[in-house]
Amino acid sequence: MSTLSFPPVLTSPRQDAIDLHKAFKGLGCDTAQVVNILAHRDVTQRALIQQEYRAMYSEELAKRLSSELGGNLKKAVLLWIHDPAGRDATIVRNALSGDIVDLKAATEVICSRTSSQIQVFKQAYYARFGVHLENDINYQAYGDHKKLLLAYVSTTRYEGPEVDRNMVDRDAKDLFKAGEKRLGTDEKTFVRIFSERSWAHLAAVSIAYHHLYGSSLKKVVKSETSGDFEFALLTIIRCAENPAKYFAKILRKAMKGLGTDDSTLIRVVVSRTEIDLQYIKAEYMKKYRKALGDEVHSETSGHYRTFLLSLVGPNH
Repeated sequence: MSTLSFPPVLTSPRQDAIDLHKAFKGLGCDTAQVVNILAHRDVTQRALIQQEYRAMYSEELAKRLSSELGGNLKKAVLLWIHDPAGRDATIVRNALSGDIVDLKAATEVICSRTSSQIQVFKQAYYARFGVHLENDINYQAYGDHKKLLLAYVSTTRYEGPEVDRNMVDRDAKDLFKAGEKRLGTDEKTFVRIFSERSWAHLAAVSIAYHHLYGSSLKKVVKSETSGDFEFALLTIIRCAENPAKYFAKILRKAMKGLGTDDSTLIRVVVSRTEIDLQYIKAEYMKKYRKALGDEVHSETSGHYRTFLLSLVGPNH
């Protein structure tokens, strides 16, 4: 579900490439024009513009944008010009191999994607960086967190709505035995169930667990695990239950209090725009009684603000 508003007259990718090139020429860059073009093009159009640009000016548009733009706007635009798989690959690679390793960002992306999204972004990862995603995870993560991530990216999970009731109850009981019922935690069981089951199944396990033991599975995860492992398990269960609500919460955290966590704001807005941003906006409104657009507006400024707000779309 896209929030993008398209220009009334569809320009050709070739014309867009010419207009972008014009915006780069001369003293300083016509940033408003760059934002105006790129913020209103969908994934297919963006790919075609990049092809045309390469063909006409024998340079990569991404490279040119990188030298013309700066700061948060540059980060957002460079992520946006990718397709979703290329974008996820870029985010995770930067998180796992940048100057500052950000295991949380990598975990958020991996654990909030469907099995088929992960397969496609793993291919993009290898194609772009010449290294397997698993190698980078292996190198940067450790302990149960590493085990969970490796299992999560290598397991094909069912993506339909049907669940097997008996299996749901069995999983709920196994998780009880692995956590609340014993001293210490049997992490292996958590890794197995959370990495192998479909989202619909895990959402049903969460309900069954509450029904059988009177406690919430999320609370159990919080009391039985910690750190990045806990964050990964919570991301999986929250996305199984309601991904839009999960991302609304992540956005809220990035914007509330002093200062703004721009890298999270950019990552979530840009990577969810063409997936479920409409639902995230609705959840945000429901939970925090504020329009996401208004919050983004008050936390950002300049062309960066214009760009993000174009992706977020109108408040209604």
